[in-house]
Amino acid sequence: MRLKRLLSIAGATSLVAVGVLATLSAELGAAPAATDAKATTITTVAGMPGVSDARNLYGDTGPGRLSAAVKDDLERIYVPNLRGNNVSVIDPATLKVVDRFKVGKSPQHVVPSWDLRTLWVANNAERGNDGSLTPIDPRSGKPGKNVPVDDPYNMYFSPDGASAIVVAEAKRRLDFRDPKTLALQYAIAVPQCGGINHADFSIDGRYALFTCEFDGSVAKIDLVERKVLGYLKLTMPRERFSDKPGKTEPPATEICTATKGMPQDVRISPDGRRFYVADMQADGVHIVDGESFKQIGFVATGVAAHGLYPSRDGKRLYVANRGSHKIHGGRNGPGSVTVIDFDTDKVVAQWPIPGGGSPDMGNVSADGKWLWLSGRFDDVVYRIDTASGAVTKIAVGAEPHGLTVWPLPGRYSLGHTGNLR
Repeated sequence: MRLKRLLSIAGATSLVAVGVLATLSAELGAAPAATDAKATTITTVAGMPGVSDARNLYGDTGPGRLSAAVKDDLERIYVPNLRGNNVSVIDPATLKVVDRFKVGKSPQHVVPSWDLRTLWVANNAERGNDGSLTPIDPRSGKPGKNVPVDDPYNMYFSPDGASAIVVAEAKRRLDFRDPKTLALQYAIAVPQCGGINHADFSIDGRYALFTCEFDGSVAKIDLVERKVLGYLKLTMPRERFSDKPGKTEPPATEICTATKGMPQDVRISPDGRRFYVADMQADGVHIVDGESFKQIGFVATGVAAHGLYPSRDGKRLYVANRGSHKIHGGRNGPGSVTVIDFDTDKVVAQWPIPGGGSPDMGNVSADGKWLWLSGRFDDVVYRIDTASGAVTKIAVGAEPHGLTVWPLPGRYSLGHTGNLR
């Protein structure tokens, strides 16, 4: 009753919305404030670059920390259009689409390579057997020839740079391939991980957590011994937000009737202790202790939490709430972005998409001033001011998905839409 009373009296202002979300998060079991990590030396796996700051593993991705490898690359936003089988290219200086080119079937994500020299478009040819990866030269912004690869829904790189990890979602399998030639090295079967798709890696590179979208769980993968360490079923909250049309911010709640979650993106905390898992059915972010592999908290954010992006200073986490519990949602839904403070796991800002929308995947600009996200069901891209939450919309192709911003600061890429360290 207390939650419903809070929501019924809440106004449409962002500050009230933040207060409601923070209260809801606390009552649903948000984790307590984390203690500061000690400035200790992290022993990483062989071949992985060392950790510069154990208190902030994102320290090398701050503003102005661009690698010499990307100094001649074009500043562009690469947007894979899932239903258009093409990529739209946006010039962030003019906010105009300056190029569009064909790729393979069903492009899902644009993925920077470990060495930052190639952007790979993952074309998984949904329900087909003709998946491929399209290379893009970031200096010219032009694509190369498609490389046939089995079911590349997503793509990551081992922390030592020795392997590209193709996430074969429909096969419930991780294919480790040569990062240059894409020749298969070995594979890890993940049979109890239906809809395996997104991941992040431990601070020392020993293991990774992959989400199982259709099983409501997370898989822990030992990258050294090349095996599955276990599966963690995520706990659903008692209530979640309603995505029914006609609701205003902050959204009304409803009893959560979903029996299992639909986990999406994963990001590790700056100190390397916790993993944040966005869940489209739970409308928030689960917090998982990486070492013990136990769920330790939950933060309610908004309808259909989906993408996760750390701020350039490593202090905040931007959560893209897609606005629909359906895999294929409608236009102008109650999409929003929630900002979580990493130190306290509290919601500190809530930014609705004006007129409704469907923020999905993307990244933060190199200077940290803009959050770029695809508008999955609205055929647009959002550029969001990270100081105010103000939104600019840019029309692109049909069903934009995992866009990447380039260039980005950092020493090497772990894949996805630019998970650099």
